[in-house]
Amino acid sequence: MKPETPPSDGAGGTSGASPGSFDAWLALQKATDEKRADILADVVGHPSGMPTVEELDYMNPPLSEDAIRRHLHALLDVGVVREREIEPGRRLRDFPYKFYELTEDARDLFDRNGLFPEAAWKRQYRSVEKTERIREVESMPRPDA
Repeated sequence: MKPETPPSDGAGGTSGASPGSFDAWLALQKATDEKRADILADVVGHPSGMPTVEELDYMNPPLSEDAIRRHLHALLDVGVVREREIEPGRRLRDFPYKFYELTEDARDLFDRNGLFPEAAWKRQYRSVEKTERIREVESMPRPDA
């Protein structure tokens, strides 16, 4: 199945999009890499939709935290995910303060193309047995929307 064509940039296409604009083809290319797709499935499946690197590391044991960060940065660069932070005065000692969530553009693109269905990935995420530490991190407060 061919992905839906993204909206035109007004210049007859989407290539050469201006900085900050969402390039659907590039986003799909980055998101469908096997390891990044696994990470995205965990972002979508996370109870708050906003996991930390620590949680993603737990859910993706073959990958190191550094590899997860590299994949997240590739997804950040094309507008698939965004990084959210808890403000310095509200951070909890010994807990992460950076979180990753899908952008609205990415959610819309994935929905149009039947990718990363939220209900299915939430069920899958819930089925994974978690350590006490991961359950604590999972239940910690997230940045305000």
